[in-house]
Formats: sequence, C-alpha cells, structure tokens
Amino acid sequence: MERRKSRVVTAGNVKIGGENKITVQSMLNVIASDIEGNVRQAKELEKAGCEIVRLTVPDVESVKTLEAVKNAVSIPVVADIHFDYRCALESVAAGADKIRINPGNIGSEDRVKAVADACRQKNIPIRIGVNSGSLEKDILYKYGGVTPEGMAQSVFRHIRLLEKYDFEDIVVSIKSSNVENMVNAYRIVASECDYPLHLGVTEAGTSRMGLIKSAAGIGALLLDGIGDTIRVSMTADPVKEIAAGNDILKAVGIKTDCPYIVSCPTCGRTKIDLISLANEVEERLANCKKPIKVAVMGCIVNGPGEAKEADIGVAGGDGCGLIFKKGEIVKKVDEKDIVDELMKEIEEL
Repeated sequence: MERRKSRVVTAGNVKIGGENKITVQSMLNVIASDIEGNVRQAKELEKAGCEIVRLTVPDVESVKTLEAVKNAVSIPVVADIHFDYRCALESVAAGADKIRINPGNIGSEDRVKAVADACRQKNIPIRIGVNSGSLEKDILYKYGGVTPEGMAQSVFRHIRLLEKYDFEDIVVSIKSSNVENMVNAYRIVASECDYPLHLGVTEAGTSRMGLIKSAAGIGALLLDGIGDTIRVSMTADPVKEIAAGNDILKAVGIKTDCPYIVSCPTCGRTKIDLISLANEVEERLANCKKPIKVAVMGCIVNGPGEAKEADIGVAGGDGCGLIFKKGEIVKKVDEKDIVDELMKEIEEL
C-alpha cells in the first residue's frame, strides 16, 4: 500500500509521520491523583510495547503525576488537557512530550495562543483531538447532527486557530464511536491537509467490541495508507490495547518484525485438538521476533497443500502431526510433542 505523505512531528524520542514507524499508543486509566498507581501502570505499558503514553491532567495538582510518570519511563508522555489551559502550561513546564487539547474547550483565543506559545518555545507538538461528542453547536446545527463533514470542519477550524498563532507542530485525531463516521472523517481530513494523523475509535467498548470496532475503523484507514499513530480504545486494562494495536498492524501487513500465524477454523475432518494447539503456538511465539509465517492446520487437506506458502507449519492427524516447510513435509511427530517439535524447527529458521 502507498502511505499518505505527511509532515513529521517529534514527540520526545519518537518521530510521528512521514515514513516513520506507525506507533501504538495507550492511555493511563488510574485516577490522576494516584502518583504511584500511574507510574506502575505506565511501566507496565512500556514493558508491553506501548510507544507513546497519555495521561489526563484534570487540574494543576495532577502535573505532579505527569512529572513522576515522565521520570519513570523512556517513552514519550502526552498530557491530556480539557477546559483549563493552565494545566497545559504547567504540563509543558513539567516536561510533557506532547499536549493533547481540543482548542474549542479551553476558553478564549488568548488562552489557545498561550498554549501554542509555550509549546513552540519547548518544541512540543500539540495534538488536536476532535471527538464527535464535543462538536461545536454551530457545526451541529449546520449539518443537522454529527457527520463526517462536520467533524472535519471542526478539525480545520482548530488547525487554522493554531496556525494563526504561528504554530504548525500539529498532530490530528478525529474520533467517533461510530466507525463509519470516524473512517469518513479521517478520509476527508487526510485528503485536505498533510498533518500526521492519530487514529482511533473512541468509546469503542469492551475488550471484545473495542477490538472489533477498532480493527474495522483503524484497519480500513491503514489499508488506505492513512495513519501515523494508533490507539485501540477499550474498557479494559490498557495493556490489552497494546497487544490489540500490534495485532491490527500485523493483520494489515504493516508490522512484520514478528511471526504471522494462520490457522484453520476446523471441520469434521479434524482429529486433533486444534483449538488448544493453535492457542499454545500463539502463546509460545508471543515474544518471537522472526518475520515468518507459521501455519497451524487441522488436517492434510488444509496442511502442506493449502498452507504451502507458510515458512513452517503443522498439520494435525489422528494422534500425530506433520511438520512442513514451504509445503514440504519434514517430520511426523506424536500429538503430545507437536508444539515442542515445531518450536525446535522455528528456532533453526
């Protein structure tokens, strides 16, 4: 796929946009006043592979939490600001790597200018975060409710406001809980500006529906070549968001520094516990960094034949398994030894 050309913005030690890596983000969900809890969760997210972390700064006192998190992790830390522009100014002073604001809800233009000036002095980018639930009244009236066109208009209004104050170090997000609106709004904005885009379906739901809606929305845009950072929104432990984000990048062929696992859905020909087998293979390969395709198939029909393009795989039999490479059978093993033998072969690749 051809990736949309965007300008490059730098947040801490991460470059966003251009030809740079599409990064996976998450947000801390510990109460802002709990410094220890936020630090602990930030470390867990970093360990899980989070590449940019965001936390809310609802009041000036919470800047202490931001500062503690910033000192505890090596990934960029984003301050999420609503209503009180002073929280943004204090977050900049405390070392935030990026500020997320909706310029429409922090007050008069002079307050927006104050935030833009502070960020410019420290070379800190601003993410304009427009959500379908917080569109301006005049836009809602003009379009008769929430529409992709209205969301895009809100984005451009906020972009022009920052540009008015000579600030162009901008990342944009246009999130909605409605996947169709979200996708179409991003497509409009992507076609009319070159700022980097942060993708996400907001209020997506539980870990189950959050993943499904995010895969549909984020995945569609990534396949269009649109998107520079992503966040899978879930009502769940945010660590799960990181795995989900990376899985979406793998599914669309962007993340390739890891195994790509395929497995068949089973049928009446299957004479092996393929569901358990596939889950175990996936778990054992969770930390593998080899860019290989691994097939876990239920029988000889869907084994070396249908999955012959796999670098390595296993086809279940009656109490046994056939290990194959590029469609050629290399070994027959007992059912209880399938995963161990498969891992040995993968280690030798």
